[in-house]
Amino acid sequence: MNNDHIFRTILIAGLILVVPVGIYHRLKAHKSGERLDRRQEGRLILFTLRPVALFRMISLVMYVIDFKLMQWSSMPMPVTLRWSGVVLGIFSGILLISTFRYLGSNLTDTVVTRTNHMLLTTGPYRFVRHPFYLAFTGVVIADSIVMANWFMGLTGGVCVVLLVLRTRIEEMKLIERFGDDYREYMMSTGRFFPRLR
Repeated sequence: MNNDHIFRTILIAGLILVVPVGIYHRLKAHKSGERLDRRQEGRLILFTLRPVALFRMISLVMYVIDFKLMQWSSMPMPVTLRWSGVVLGIFSGILLISTFRYLGSNLTDTVVTRTNHMLLTTGPYRFVRHPFYLAFTGVVIADSIVMANWFMGLTGGVCVVLLVLRTRIEEMKLIERFGDDYREYMMSTGRFFPRLR
């Protein structure tokens, strides 16, 4: 079994472990039936983030079906670096699953909060305000390295940049919703990385 077959198998295992958890929590959050106004993200993010993420997901599925389908954008990468991507992927997947669990019914795919949205400050939210985006970034880097694929890195990088831009809007919405409580929370936690003090 060559390296691409091994890394493809590892990606399949990761998808089998993480994707159902995400689907479960998204379906559970959508049971509220509440409509969310995605236009509040702004046009740039509204019209770019989801299509780029879709191209990326289709590319990942193509690699999983047959890694040769994505050879056009493969790049040489040392096997040890690819294994470091596996390690990063494991940690990022654990953080992603934990974040899904703590988000619960607060989970949305936009900057708008649900009517019954609560301010989360426990679990991974105790350390950073946006652990979901941190976990997503880790997954993007990990699968790009594991696949040794520049297209996955490029589309993932675009998604991460758009999420960072969207975070400003999201935090304005959270300040509107939670006021001083969210401002205090912002003072005690980092946006994407834990504060050292």
